[in-house]
Amino acid sequence: MEFEKMPTVPTADEILDRSFRRAAKKMKEKTNKERANQEFVRAVGAAIHDRLVYIIRGFPEFDDIPPFYREMADILYGLDRIRQSLGAVGWAAKHTKMVGNQLVLQSRKTDDTLVVRKRAVARLASMVHQIDKDLHFLNEVRNVLRQLPHVEDTFTVVIAGYPNVGKSSFIRRVSSAEPEVASYPFTTKGIIVGHRMMGREKIQFVDTPGILDRPAEERNQIERQALSAMMNVASVVLFILDPSEHCGYPMVVQLNLLEEVKGMVTVPVIVVANKSDLVAPEEYQTMATADGTGVEEVLAGILTHKPERVEGKKIVDIRSPVALESGESDSEESAGIGLDGKPVKKPKPKRARKPRTRKE
Repeated sequence: MEFEKMPTVPTADEILDRSFRRAAKKMKEKTNKERANQEFVRAVGAAIHDRLVYIIRGFPEFDDIPPFYREMADILYGLDRIRQSLGAVGWAAKHTKMVGNQLVLQSRKTDDTLVVRKRAVARLASMVHQIDKDLHFLNEVRNVLRQLPHVEDTFTVVIAGYPNVGKSSFIRRVSSAEPEVASYPFTTKGIIVGHRMMGREKIQFVDTPGILDRPAEERNQIERQALSAMMNVASVVLFILDPSEHCGYPMVVQLNLLEEVKGMVTVPVIVVANKSDLVAPEEYQTMATADGTGVEEVLAGILTHKPERVEGKKIVDIRSPVALESGESDSEESAGIGLDGKPVKKPKPKRARKPRTRKE
């Protein structure tokens, strides 16, 4: 997953404490007092710079990661805000090193290097504390993004619909995921991923939070996560309806949302009516996730959209990748392959006979 290797982002005080301890060790290596103070200033600036650069490099290039993860980061925190905080850390990294070098030069021109050392500590600490809020924010981003589920590049069924229609109950029936199931809406607060082995192949199921039929600008973070999953990772969308309306939403708004989803995605949309133990409409395939009735039939219908795995012999081109020399024909026969597909021996070229010289 794109965010697993992101390191913990320390606070300003943690960065300064570590940098001062590192500089103190460097200082002890100098026997000359004046040189020791100069080395302390240089080492503090370098240590702060290195730590801040390490933080920046720990974050991925968001333009290069898969669209689903990029959109999730944007939904949760906003890419512009993340980049702004990373830019602030970059500013601090550049200036702490620059100021550290300037103060080292000043210490070489003064008789009291201790004064310059104290000034350096104050200035460097001030710059690092200016970005303390950005450091706290980036650490929060790191902690949340690392918890995003790993969505594999495989056949993926995204389950959608209004809150409390039975999406989480279905995914618990058919996959390894164990989402919270309750009788109140909006139980699912984020994306949940489960898997199921079908023979030797893995099917991925993504349980999404409930979506409401309302304008896009009014949808919250939870609903936008569901839409992102449907648009970026779905191979098939399973849209679940609740004709009994025990979910708290009338069928008319559920059908309005269904039409919107169909217009947003380019993958097949399978429509299933849940809670058939209460209401079983004839126009839709039905199931009851409460007792499992019809669930296997729904799963079988989903699998009809899965592309079959091609089995067979691999055709290997045995021709040499080396470019043919000038004058050779790029034909099967010249490449050592006969018209029947079998290798043929290429006749050896005859040696030119040397002309006989007539003895005098």
